[in-house]
Amino acid sequence: MIVSPDQVEFVAPSPGVERRVLATGGGLMSVEFRFRKGAVGAVHSHPHQQVGYIISGRFELEMNGEKQVVSAGDSYYVPSGAPHGVVALEDGVIFDVFTPQREDFK
Repeated sequence: MIVSPDQVEFVAPSPGVERRVLATGGGLMSVEFRFRKGAVGAVHSHPHQQVGYIISGRFELEMNGEKQVVSAGDSYYVPSGAPHGVVALEDGVIFDVFTPQREDFK
């Protein structure tokens, strides 16, 4: 599967946050998130494992009650069921991969 970004529209799950599902297949799903400064990805958990890569910007990442600032070039792993969320400290983009696929994003 090849997905060109101009083939996929963004959806806005919350103020200042946009996401679009990119390539998916088997048990994997890739998703691009765009955040405006101050936007919040509220703390939540899900049964999926998640790996993220900060393409641009800086974020306060909270996982399991601990907070850390991450920025362009950093990556992270979220285990199944771990509470996590972000606050955008500046405009930025995060690329996430989930397994299994997030049916709630389709």
